[in-house]
Amino acid sequence: MGTVNLTVGQALVRFLDNQYVSFDGVENKFVEGVFTIFGHGFVLGFGQALEEDPGKLKVFQGRNEQGMAHAAAGFAKQNNRRKIIACASSIGPGAANMVTAVADATANSLPLLVFTGDTYATRQPDPVLQQVEQPWDLNLTTSDAFRPVSRFWDRISRPEQLMSAMINAMRVLTDPELTGGVCISLPQDVQGERYDWPEEFLAKRVMKITRRIPVDEEINDAVALIGSRKKPLVIVGGGVRYSEAGEEVVKFCTAFNIPYAETQSGKSATKGSKPYNLGGLGCTGNLSANMIAREADLIIGVGTKLSDFTTGSKELFSNPDVKFLWINVSRYHSLKMNGMPLVGDAKVTLNKLVNYLSTLKYLSGYKDEIKEAKKAWDREMDFLTHTEYNDSYKPLIKAMEPGVLEEFKKATGGVITQTAAIGMIREKIEENAIICAASGSLPGDLQRMWTTEERDSYNMEYGYSCMGWEIAAGLGAKLARPHQQVYAMVGDGAFMMLHSELATSLQEKKKIIVLLFDNCGFGCINNLQMGNGVGSLATMFRYRDDNNELKGDLIPTDFAMIARGYGCKGYTATTMKELEEALEAAKKDEVSALIDIKAMPKTMTDGYLSWWHVGLGDSETNPKIHEAFKNRMEHLKNAKKF
Repeated sequence: MGTVNLTVGQALVRFLDNQYVSFDGVENKFVEGVFTIFGHGFVLGFGQALEEDPGKLKVFQGRNEQGMAHAAAGFAKQNNRRKIIACASSIGPGAANMVTAVADATANSLPLLVFTGDTYATRQPDPVLQQVEQPWDLNLTTSDAFRPVSRFWDRISRPEQLMSAMINAMRVLTDPELTGGVCISLPQDVQGERYDWPEEFLAKRVMKITRRIPVDEEINDAVALIGSRKKPLVIVGGGVRYSEAGEEVVKFCTAFNIPYAETQSGKSATKGSKPYNLGGLGCTGNLSANMIAREADLIIGVGTKLSDFTTGSKELFSNPDVKFLWINVSRYHSLKMNGMPLVGDAKVTLNKLVNYLSTLKYLSGYKDEIKEAKKAWDREMDFLTHTEYNDSYKPLIKAMEPGVLEEFKKATGGVITQTAAIGMIREKIEENAIICAASGSLPGDLQRMWTTEERDSYNMEYGYSCMGWEIAAGLGAKLARPHQQVYAMVGDGAFMMLHSELATSLQEKKKIIVLLFDNCGFGCINNLQMGNGVGSLATMFRYRDDNNELKGDLIPTDFAMIARGYGCKGYTATTMKELEEALEAAKKDEVSALIDIKAMPKTMTDGYLSWWHVGLGDSETNPKIHEAFKNRMEHLKNAKKF
């Protein structure tokens, strides 16, 4: 092959435009386009090349670099990691803004490719605008901040380095085991340098996403372990979703009478109505799943990294004889908690296990336990979704400040309970609607209460619990699935932190509906404080009082007006009737809409037999903290040490 003389920026654009992936024989274009907020250090190199000839790449204009990168990650998640939108920024604050999003993508194993502008490779001129100088190392720039949060990182100091860097970037982005954030740092002078590029580097490249086959030795060990157990429980993680192995989970569990529970990432990999589906598990799990988990003698995790929320800080699985079997493409994750590793793709591995266990005529020892556990949760769901706030609701509510509910009603007019609102939303919105959420108390309520009949309709970020993901990822999900309605569910605190991609949704004519739960504070963290005996401090949104403390009146906010200021439709709901009317109106709107739901503080779900290990210290003066600390130490005695 010959060569083509191009600038680094031009070669990069052409390379990105020619990247494809193949999964199970289905081939598709991998890089949809580029999200960017042009700034110095990028607009006249890579940006120049995009303006001259973007090929089939779409250029998306972000409003906040973190937000646009979250949108790109939400797009990748909704496409089950087989399509991406790259992100590009200037050299200083623009680059730094993306660090959080890259960390988020890495924590959640989502492919996110970011390009950061950088200082001059020649150091002429030096220092440049936005440069952070370190006197002990002249090579350090803002781009180096991405190293600890990226799966792959490289700096292109010479044009020819781009080739090995980008091939390795694609290797990591398309690897089910390694994928996450990838950062390529591009000094601004290098972007404009010319080089004779081999045509094969610029030609169409198809990266094959393959299914890892488990080895017979590990399959045999797994079959022997399962065969020796009477009450196994399967945990469905994100790996089931990305492997498209939901049907295999149902087949496996139905064949052997085994219940399964879902992590946040695994939810919507199968239908919620399946008889063996117990729903969410762990600290944000429901009553039925956690009841079964505490008695199970074998936990079979499929495609889960076993976060502390999934395992109840390793205390949930309390059967003294419990064993663990971890099916995962990552040997790192498959060795956690001293479990038996079974390294392989979820779909392939489950099919093999079905074949082996069928020959043994294996069947679990469950009788009526699964049905009874599900009935217990059905009764709780009926209460949560149909009960207005009253004295019977109080046992579910964490400790609260005296009079806070009356204050809230006076400040906002709201009398809606959060759980009832979620129940109505699930009932009224489209059956195939996609929901996006990430932080606060909503992920717990949704993992417990949300039912999914449409595959891949639950776009939750909880590996990093990142405030600000919700609306941006909602846009990303809508870009991926333009014919499905997308609802971004967000708390008032997270909305204030990052909602700028609402403007991009209008620009792209991609309607999303924001369901904002306003409880005048960081309600989830306030629960954590007060549930452990600590007083409410800087978690409710209050004015500073005459004693110079943040203990004045609650601060009401008209979030619907903020949305209308962008050009969206805005609604306020203080009652369930108003919420129902707003939902119906928003469905008919042609542009993005926001419903400001005035949800009373402390009206979320409870912990349901789970425990979360948090760093609470003892207190000699506060008996509530002392009691909470004693409770922590008792739970620690039962928690697994691996």
